[in-house]
Amino acid sequence: MDFFNINNILVHIPLGTGGYDLSYIEATGTIAGLLCIWLASQEKIINYLFGLINVSLFAVIFFQIQLYASFILQIFFFAANIYGWYAWSRVNDQKQIELKIRWLNPKQMIIVAAISIFAILVMSFNIDQLFGYMAKVVVVALQGVGFNITMPDLLPDAFPFWDSVMTVLSIVAMILMTRKHVENWLIWIIINVISVVIYYHQGVLAMSLQYIILTGIALNGARLWIKAAEHTDNEQNVN
Repeated sequence: MDFFNINNILVHIPLGTGGYDLSYIEATGTIAGLLCIWLASQEKIINYLFGLINVSLFAVIFFQIQLYASFILQIFFFAANIYGWYAWSRVNDQKQIELKIRWLNPKQMIIVAAISIFAILVMSFNIDQLFGYMAKVVVVALQGVGFNITMPDLLPDAFPFWDSVMTVLSIVAMILMTRKHVENWLIWIIINVISVVIYYHQGVLAMSLQYIILTGIALNGARLWIKAAEHTDNEQNVN
């Protein structure tokens, strides 16, 4: 069980002041996450297997370091990966692939944008209260099943607006990916760029470097899916 302990260090990375201790569980979860995003950009359904590994291991990490909001977000991602695996593999009565890579239509774009902006604004002004409530719910639930933990002292969010943007857009992007909409990659690019800046500013250089890599993968994913969407449009025009 030492593998799941964040104090079981794989390697010391000489980054920033004092360097960064990379644990076995974080290294494995990070590699699984990178493989998930890369395989998704190639439209390979096995990406969801690595996605499940990634979010499961990161959930364990976030639980150990008492980031309960991030822990809850991993639960959502776990469910989204299960749904995405199902949706991508489902076929209709003619044994044709039901989902094809495509753009949102203008009405869908407006709806997604409106919901996202509203959710970001609400979360920005209530993020500390919301995360405090979520953490309390998680602590009470875990205490109920026998875990010996106490409610942590929660400091105010360092970047309430940008944290809200990343959280809301991550949920939106994941949903769009499960439905094979090109826009998911454009949103991931925005999320990753913000993450690079935030993590660098906070001195978490290893995570900042990881999101630089993820930005490159997302850019390639957007390029590939835009081409695939054009092919889908051409097929529909022919038919």
